[in-house]
Order: sequence, then C-alpha cells, then structure tokens
Amino acid sequence: MNEFVYVYILKSLAPSGGFYVGLTDDLSVRLTKHNAGGVPHTAKLKPWRIKTAIDFRDRSRAAVFEKYLKSPSGRAFSKMRQ
Repeated sequence: MNEFVYVYILKSLAPSGGFYVGLTDDLSVRLTKHNAGGVPHTAKLKPWRIKTAIDFRDRSRAAVFEKYLKSPSGRAFSKMRQ
C-alpha cells in the first residue's frame, strides 16, 4: 500500500480548458481514469495533465488542503502559481 496521499490539480488540454482538484492514493491510476472518461465531472474536458501534485502522509491533512484548494481563496492561490 502506498504511504502517501496526493492532492492534485489537473489542467484540461481541451480548447475550453479548465482545472480540477482531487485527492488520490495513486496518481497514475487516477489520471488514467480521468482521461478515459471514468470521472463524470471531468469527462467533457479531457484530456487532462497533472499541473501540480502534493504528497501527504496524513489523509486528513490532505483532505483539508483539497477542501482549501476548492474554496475561492484556494482557487486564487493556485491561479497565482500557474
């Protein structure tokens, strides 16, 4: 079992673009699922690439950070780092 949990930001390569924030134990499997259309929220904007991934050893801290990135101030934070 992987000892890390990842909070990730995906960038859509579709012409209309977009970003998606998520949490996973396995980045490569999760990205494959996004790009295969297996995640309803991201299926219309595929293909995706990983823009940022941050590893955590504590799932609860990762979940708090993911929630922050989905907030208005978290979206502003991630936009400044594009």
